[in-house]
Amino acid sequence: MNIIDNFRIMPKLAVMRIGRLVLAISLLVAVAGCGEEKAKDKPTDTLTTGTIDIAADETYRPVIEEQLKVFDSSFPDAHINVQYKPESECIKDFMDGKVRLILVTRDLGADEKAILEQKKIVPTAMAIAKDAVAVVVNNENEDSVFSIAELKGILTGQHSKKYTVVFDNPGSSTLRFMLDSLIPGEKLGDNVYAAKGNDSVIHYVANNPDAIGFVSVSHISDFEDPEGLAFISTVKVAAIFNDSLDEGYKPYQAYIAPEWYPLTRKLYYIHRDTYSGLAAGFAKFLREQRGQLVFKQARLFPTRVNIVFREAGVSR
Repeated sequence: MNIIDNFRIMPKLAVMRIGRLVLAISLLVAVAGCGEEKAKDKPTDTLTTGTIDIAADETYRPVIEEQLKVFDSSFPDAHINVQYKPESECIKDFMDGKVRLILVTRDLGADEKAILEQKKIVPTAMAIAKDAVAVVVNNENEDSVFSIAELKGILTGQHSKKYTVVFDNPGSSTLRFMLDSLIPGEKLGDNVYAAKGNDSVIHYVANNPDAIGFVSVSHISDFEDPEGLAFISTVKVAAIFNDSLDEGYKPYQAYIAPEWYPLTRKLYYIHRDTYSGLAAGFAKFLREQRGQLVFKQARLFPTRVNIVFREAGVSR
């Protein structure tokens, strides 16, 4: 090979080396790009850190606010943005993927679970407390005990006494519970109205002798009573007759626990976390000792811890 041949070969070698260098750089860029995509897909929250959006039935706003105070004090790096809405809207937001966790009074139905399954989402649900729907009447009302049959008549407008019935709002869990439990498939009477929240229900009943209202038990409990046996004085809390036990009961925790009080329901959390994220972390907190204690103090009955009852004088 002469010197001219060497000059002919060298440019070919240079081109080959440049080509290999370009290929190597391209591979590095591709790998880096994949890394960025994986980083974007990687969760940014843990059981006790990060930021998430949740929705809670507005009926439970007081107790959920207390839960968040305790949770935030223990885990300052966790930020839970909660929206308080009627139960129907909470469930819709969960189905639409707008929130990671909801607090409502029913589990998802089979049709709702099927829709989520199509989206490859497997929700986790658990009952964490028992609640009761309290029936309140005006202090001047002589009625203090109602049977289930009487409540059905009042709701449908067929009762002998014409009550003005007040619920918190049209999409509330309380209204749904009463419809499903007492008059499934039937229509409400023309005497049924919606207020603007539980406090509005209580205020209306307190100022209208012929009114009857339905609210969560935590809204009528007197929290200044250390024994947890007193109700607020602005309205009268009625007892509900249990046909099976032939006895009337008021919504005390001791009667909510065994469901002797007929209008007992459950509070559920439902979340969609499949990893150790903040939604799962808050759910864990709610079912463990500190969260359960908050439910107890709010006059709900905690279902995930052992509670011991002692003898006390209770007016039924």
